[in-house]
Amino acid sequence: MEQKKTLVGTANELLKEDTNKKNLEEKESRKQKLYKIASELLQTERAYVARLHLLDQVFCAGLTEEAAKGSFPVEVVRTIFSNISSIHSFHSQFLLPDLETRMSHWWETPRLGDVMQQHAPFLRMYAEYVSNFDQAMELLRQWTDRSAAFRNIILDIQSKDMCGSLTLQHHMLEPVQRVPRYEMLFKDYIGKLSEEDVDFTYAQKSLQTISMAAIHSNSAILKTEKLKKLLEIYEMLGDKEVVNPSNEFLKDGRLKLAARNTAATDKHLFLFNNMMFCCASRLSLVGQRFTVRTRIGIRGMQVQQMANVDQQHSFQVTGKGKTLDLQASSDQERDDWVKAIQEAIDVFRQNNETFKLANKSVDVDELTEYLGWQAPCWIRDNEVTMCMKCQEPFNPLTRRKQHCRACGCVVCSKCSDYKVALRYDGNKMNRVCRDCFFFFTGQDGGDVAETRKRVIQESEAVHITGPTVMCSFLQYGDNPETWTRMWCVIPRTEPLVLHLYSSPQR
Repeated sequence: MEQKKTLVGTANELLKEDTNKKNLEEKESRKQKLYKIASELLQTERAYVARLHLLDQVFCAGLTEEAAKGSFPVEVVRTIFSNISSIHSFHSQFLLPDLETRMSHWWETPRLGDVMQQHAPFLRMYAEYVSNFDQAMELLRQWTDRSAAFRNIILDIQSKDMCGSLTLQHHMLEPVQRVPRYEMLFKDYIGKLSEEDVDFTYAQKSLQTISMAAIHSNSAILKTEKLKKLLEIYEMLGDKEVVNPSNEFLKDGRLKLAARNTAATDKHLFLFNNMMFCCASRLSLVGQRFTVRTRIGIRGMQVQQMANVDQQHSFQVTGKGKTLDLQASSDQERDDWVKAIQEAIDVFRQNNETFKLANKSVDVDELTEYLGWQAPCWIRDNEVTMCMKCQEPFNPLTRRKQHCRACGCVVCSKCSDYKVALRYDGNKMNRVCRDCFFFFTGQDGGDVAETRKRVIQESEAVHITGPTVMCSFLQYGDNPETWTRMWCVIPRTEPLVLHLYSSPQR
């Protein structure tokens, strides 16, 4: 029995020793892995500083010296190399010496995070270099072809051993890749640390700062690409409004624009975060390729699909007294455009707290916040057979179609022989219908409340010309001899409601 206890005790001691040995080996292995990562960072930093020296003190200095002789503009060299001198000074005079010092005393102070935490904020300077990189490559290509002196200096330096048989373009790519390289190394480094390690907190903070520097560089790239796109569109349109830092390009494409008395014509739409251009193509091999025909601001803009059998895949855009009836090539393309425009409208509203939602329900008390303050959604004139006010049939000679600039209804010239100032058009005088004139002025309009109610109903009818379950003319009344022809609409909303309008719209 005693012998059995002795054997068990010996086995437990051996197991404990084996476990301690494994833990020690794992700890030593982890230390070796951390040292290996730190050594890799130091070695790559040395090679990187040598590459920066080549760019700054050899290529840039040699080209600048030749440019001073008048062979090519000095500004070209400055633009190509951007802030490479500042990057070189930071790494050669600050970051590399501190890494050298830390690695020389690594086993006494096995930490890397505190060193990088001190220097990581300065990595934001890379944003300028990265955002300028594409332009630098283009200038380098242009002047290599244009100037023999420029080309000979570069070829001469590239032929030397210090270049390692690599081109200037290859060396210039190194700074673009450096910050992501730091990020990758520090993620690996933190993965080998335990939360109890002294360097764990320093390393995490360093990684956060490095990641922010990478995001900063990416943001600079996106900003540069955004400006580049705006410049490309400006060259196509020739409109200075395009080149505005606040503009954000969203979408463009070719659509058909429906006209009143002619066939639909091809147009090119450019959608921005604050406006939309409808353009016509022009014959030009270089320079301006489009002529702006219509410009509509996002403020007050409305977009809706149209249930029109004659024009499939169509939708309507309205804003500030302008209406575009557009036709896509498919339902998918139409839906994509409607979605893009509506999202632009929604974002614009969110960014402008005082903007009133166009889809908000309007009642009599809120009419002054709707009528005249934003552009109405025009009813198509080819969908109306008679004046929506006096019910008289239209004819091309004595009773032509007009649009009320306040409510969007199609009326005859007699019923629209009025003008009032409308807020959405900068208080300019605009043609309006009789009811809207009475509403704005209060003159000779009979029951003002009834006039307001009628204007609201007709304004609401405009919005119901969008997606519907069914819409058509029907005869309405109690006596077949006195039936009245009504325009009936069931909108695609829940619950389903039948709307009757005495003024025909289709």
